[in-house]
Amino acid sequence: MPLVSTAELVSAATAENRATAAFNVITLEHAEAIAAGAEQAGTPAILQISENAVRFHGGRLSAIAAATAAVARASTAPLALHLDHVVSLDLLHAAADEGFGSVMFDASKLPYQENVRVTAEAVAWGRAHGIWIEAELGRVGGKEGEAPLGAHTPGVRTDPAEAAAYAEATGVDALAVAVGSSHAMTERTASLDHALIARLRRSVPVPLVLHGSSGVPDAEIRAAVAAGMAKINVGTALNTAFTGSVREFLAADGRSVDPRKYLAPARTAMAGTVADFLGLLRP
Repeated sequence: MPLVSTAELVSAATAENRATAAFNVITLEHAEAIAAGAEQAGTPAILQISENAVRFHGGRLSAIAAATAAVARASTAPLALHLDHVVSLDLLHAAADEGFGSVMFDASKLPYQENVRVTAEAVAWGRAHGIWIEAELGRVGGKEGEAPLGAHTPGVRTDPAEAAAYAEATGVDALAVAVGSSHAMTERTASLDHALIARLRRSVPVPLVLHGSSGVPDAEIRAAVAAGMAKINVGTALNTAFTGSVREFLAADGRSVDPRKYLAPARTAMAGTVADFLGLLRP
């Protein structure tokens, strides 16, 4: 099936007061698992490659992007390709040649005015190249090299009035907001501020994105979608399933040296995780 765009999936979800899910790709097995999980669930999904994942692949985007796109095109599920948490302008500009329909350009660590300036430039570039641009305001925290941020750390939660002004000043197509989740959580214990999500939804004219959803319990995700979240990002939960499966296999069989023996069940475990998350988002 041809690639669909992130804009198309998020727009359709927003119109129906539901959300679409985006899953992080690190290896070919991740991409295959996401496609299989979406087929299992009978639901569209977004495959996203982060700048950290590109760095893992030696800083070269082309190979992992081509492999992920090939998996998506071979799937019977509608799948989109997204470049996530990009801070490098070179990587942003590479998106247009590698089949990406959207990019999350992350200037959230910069002072507000600088964030606005560079994000507006990224959006202008995106418009010229048919690329849908997501940005972040507030600090979700927990990315590699960062400690998780406390819920009451100054500047962490996204302010609705500031978010509305930011969306207008930058022209972004979607906005990732900080409402209580954190990246890289391996336990699903996050408690979201649903009243804040609702206020943001009323204030911000573009779709809202929840990062760090791996650490958010099922009921909290459903409530977040009901309050206005349109895109739900999941990464660590796939890695937890992958690594748990590999550990289980190697503990039971300490002699096998064929990686296919443990990568196959790991891929299946990730596909199940994808299907479970997608099931949460059905109307």
